[in-house]
Amino acid sequence: MKVLLTGAWTMIATAWRLNRRKTALAVFLMTAGAVAAPLLAAALGWMTREVVAGDAGHAVFAGLTVAVLAVMVLALAHFGHVAYYELSELAELDFDERVIEVSNGSAGIEHHERAEHADTWTVLRQEGRQFRTGLEALLNGFGLILAVVLTGVLLAVQNPLLLLLPVAAVPPLLAGRLAERVLDRARTATAEPTRTALNLFHLATSARLAGELRVSGVQAELRARHNRLWTRATGGLWRAHLTATWIRAAGQVVFALAYTAGVLLVVRDAIAGRRGVGDVVLVIVLAAQVNQQVATAVTLLQDLQRMAGAYRRLTEAAALVTGDDPAPRRSSPPQRLHAGISLDGVAFTYPGTDVPVLHKVDLHLPAGATVAVVGENGAGKSTLVKLLCGFYRPSEGRILVDGVDLHGMPVDQWRTRIAAGFQDFVRYEFPAQQVVGLGDLPRMGSEPAVRAALDRANATGVLDDLPDGLRTHLGKSYADGAELSGGQWQKLALGRAMMREAPLLLVLDEPTSALDPEAEHVLFQRNADHAKRVASRTGGITVFVSHRFSTVRMADLIIVVKDGRVVETGNHTTLTAADGLYAELFALQAKAYS
Repeated sequence: MKVLLTGAWTMIATAWRLNRRKTALAVFLMTAGAVAAPLLAAALGWMTREVVAGDAGHAVFAGLTVAVLAVMVLALAHFGHVAYYELSELAELDFDERVIEVSNGSAGIEHHERAEHADTWTVLRQEGRQFRTGLEALLNGFGLILAVVLTGVLLAVQNPLLLLLPVAAVPPLLAGRLAERVLDRARTATAEPTRTALNLFHLATSARLAGELRVSGVQAELRARHNRLWTRATGGLWRAHLTATWIRAAGQVVFALAYTAGVLLVVRDAIAGRRGVGDVVLVIVLAAQVNQQVATAVTLLQDLQRMAGAYRRLTEAAALVTGDDPAPRRSSPPQRLHAGISLDGVAFTYPGTDVPVLHKVDLHLPAGATVAVVGENGAGKSTLVKLLCGFYRPSEGRILVDGVDLHGMPVDQWRTRIAAGFQDFVRYEFPAQQVVGLGDLPRMGSEPAVRAALDRANATGVLDDLPDGLRTHLGKSYADGAELSGGQWQKLALGRAMMREAPLLLVLDEPTSALDPEAEHVLFQRNADHAKRVASRTGGITVFVSHRFSTVRMADLIIVVKDGRVVETGNHTTLTAADGLYAELFALQAKAYS
């Protein structure tokens, strides 16, 4: 009940915050329309008594009252819908914005990478579309409460025993709550196959992936997997709905028996001469309305519980995200690096797993250095980069920036002093200038700054293929924009990483996977020159991860990672002469290119 009341209060408070006038109008219209229904029953009884008594004047007046109340019942709810329709649209947007805010409210990215948290986000994305139904249920609920009270008073006037009819509504309401809990558990249990099925649907309908799907001939396999997952998800939901239906039906049977007994009670009084025909009409209409009120209450409670459950999940997700890093932040990032960045006994294990990814790493990245990180797939290179960016906190040890623990710095301040380009870069379907300019928001509108970043990334050639240059809208998912090749998208992403001219740390994690070796070599030559300029201004460090050793050999410091451990450090000459893992990997790649 607490969750339900909290969810109801949150919904009405959200609507009130978004538009007070429309909220007040919707509440008034929906309430007036609901209260008019029991008053209509009373007017029908009154009209019947006047007709039976032969009083034409009073019968006509009663008939007009019936007509007015009938119009109110039919029309006010409709106008109420008009009033809250826009509210519900705004409220859905507000819910989506809160989900986005919570999803991005953490210093780290743990909640994005754990399966149980992914289920929460899947349900939230689905349930956000239910706000219109939930708000309608809430507004109807206000009127329903008043209508039930008024109905109870009118029934009590006829016979106190008839007050048992509203009491008989309790079992259906309780049954409705139990049924909704069954459904809520089913939605949570089926979130994982639903999420996977939606991912397969995206793969099977993506224009970007269509060529590979056809060449590999996996369409039938994807359809089969999609079908199995949906069958599993819908099967679980169907069983839950079937169970919920039986639970609700049991509650309705209890009320149906009470309804029949109430009607028979009044008919018996009428036969005995203790009640008139008007009283019989009144009670029959009221009893029918009580039945409708119970059915409505069950439905409204279901909708309210569903939306309240969505708000509960959002609150729990917010607590999870904001509570993952409670330590106070006392130090600000330095304006310039003097010593550099050190890893002191750093170990890391991903949450939800037992296998360490990094083991007791001791490492020093000198200020102003260009650092390359190499190693086989799964060695821990990207994890090292994530720790440097502050996406995770080390499970053991410390990362020190000029001797100050990175964990003691406000992470948002640290990220304003770093820049990054990742292998899994984002394809923002915006105008090209914004796609690049997002790398430094304050200068996004500066065309010279964007062109300079593209030049540093050796990506100005991409603009030659765009009909309107930097003003060209990119992508075709949401607009008729220009489509780019994978390499062109990656060059723009590199330009975005180069927008900040003097970061303390520039991270490039496999940033050239879609580029050919020659383009990568030219890019890193330019980057080496840029890194020298940055080093002279701020002592900034450039860290890049790459599998191509022709590029790696240009670095001042090369770090070789194997099985989560740093096994070698040095420059290309010293590591080649050491005849260790680096020399072995370099020789293998050189042989492949010879």
